[in-house]
Amino acid sequence: MHAKSQKYKNLALFDFDGTLCSKDSFTGFIFYALSKRHIIKQGLKTLPWIQAFYLKVYPAHAMRPKLFNAMFKDANTAEILALAQRYAVDLIHDLNPQLVQQLKQHQFNGDDVVVVSASVDIYLQYICQQLNVALICTETEIKNLQFTGRYSTPDCSREQKKIRILEQYNLKNYAAIYAYGNSDEDEAMLSLATHPYMVGVDQTLPEIMAYKKWA
Repeated sequence: MHAKSQKYKNLALFDFDGTLCSKDSFTGFIFYALSKRHIIKQGLKTLPWIQAFYLKVYPAHAMRPKLFNAMFKDANTAEILALAQRYAVDLIHDLNPQLVQQLKQHQFNGDDVVVVSASVDIYLQYICQQLNVALICTETEIKNLQFTGRYSTPDCSREQKKIRILEQYNLKNYAAIYAYGNSDEDEAMLSLATHPYMVGVDQTLPEIMAYKKWA
């Protein structure tokens, strides 16, 4: 169900890893939440796919679900979520100051701001609570107080970003669409924007237009 028409505001869409965040937050969370012994043991099981990924012959959107399954299958939900909350507090310090300032400017102007990420909800939900923004991301499955190791949604990258955005937001209701990304996984999302910005390609952040709400 789409929100009511809000022509006096913009929609701002931010990728997370490599855009808002300066590092790979998912890999960081694996090393934050799990023991080295577990990581090594499970990592050996996924080694062929990891090697293929780094050789650029196996795509990231296919690699992430395998890695998540190997690392988090049957993990206790309460323990992992408690660690995720603490991880989110630490991760705030690794955010790109320039992009965070752009996000805050959108908020100051009254725009709708959404983080759109292929990373998982486990810790991103707490990051977005701290930033006071909406979240569209890869969602994980929980049964019997444990992570099943499966996603409950498709990996939220590439075309899935565009699909999920259009499911939740009617772009015709906004004066302008801003989108911020850093890789080819963000291109479908950036194609929706009137003001796209690609980290490492575009030199200048787009000027944010403010629209007065008429009574």
